[in-house]
Amino acid sequence: VQLQASGGGSVQPGESLTLSCVASGRTITGATMTWFRQAPGKEREFVAAITWNGAKTYYRAGVMGRFNVSRDDPNNTVHLQMDRLEPEDTAVYYCATEGLRIDSFSAIVQYRRYPFWGQGTQVTVSS
Repeated sequence: VQLQASGGGSVQPGESLTLSCVASGRTITGATMTWFRQAPGKEREFVAAITWNGAKTYYRAGVMGRFNVSRDDPNNTVHLQMDRLEPEDTAVYYCATEGLRIDSFSAIVQYRRYPFWGQGTQVTVSS
C-alpha cells in the first residue's frame, strides 16, 4: 500500500490544520491507521490512531482534546484534525499502517512495527 500525506503548513499558535492521508494500491478497510511525528533531533513518536473498524481512537497525552483522527474508508483516506496548535507540535507528520486489524495500544504505538509509511508533511507552529 502507498500512502500520501498532505495538509501540513506554517501556522501561528492556536490555529488549526487538517492533515490527510490517502492510500492507494489497496483498501484501508480492515486496517488500523496511525499518525506519527518526528521533530528535528528527536525520535519518531506516536500521535494518534484509529482502529480498523473505527471503534477506537488513541492519542498521545499531549494532543488529547486538541487532535481528532477519523477515517473515510470509501475514499481510502484518514484525516488528522489538529486544533489549538502549539509550538511543541512542530514536526514532520507521517501516516502509517501495518495493513492489519490491530487493536492493542501497546502495539499501535511502536513505530518500528510499521512497514507502510507516507512521505511526511511538515507542520510548523510559530509566532
